[in-house]
Amino acid sequence: MDDDLSIMLRMKEVYAVSDRYIRYATKKAFFRTKMAEGLSVQSHGVKMLSLVDKLEDLKAGLDNDTYIDMILQSLPPPYNLFIINYKMNELEKSIHELINMLVQYKVMTHESAPAILVGEASTSKAKGKGAGRWKRKKGKG
Repeated sequence: MDDDLSIMLRMKEVYAVSDRYIRYATKKAFFRTKMAEGLSVQSHGVKMLSLVDKLEDLKAGLDNDTYIDMILQSLPPPYNLFIINYKMNELEKSIHELINMLVQYKVMTHESAPAILVGEASTSKAKGKGAGRWKRKKGKG
């Protein structure tokens, strides 16, 4: 979507496209941007921040709460718990602070998740297969 925006900005220079249309294209890119699962939340945050800066330069008339809401809505389902906590605690943060919080959240959940998954996987495997395997044969012995 950044390519669409750069095309619009280039068209403005060459063909004198109105600021109103550039604002529309930038808002469209901002509102439709979604973070793909597995992508770095930091790079997504930087992308959203650059769109916010462009909207501010174009005097789009959006407030900080709208920017925050749109960034939160652009996150994939693994961030739902973060979003719920953010909204329930009625936090008032800048966009930079929000992005830093998201990066910290990702680090915290990334560090704890593998240990839990490994523990669950090894426990369920041992119970399922090992029950009848090690019985001694009675007889000659």
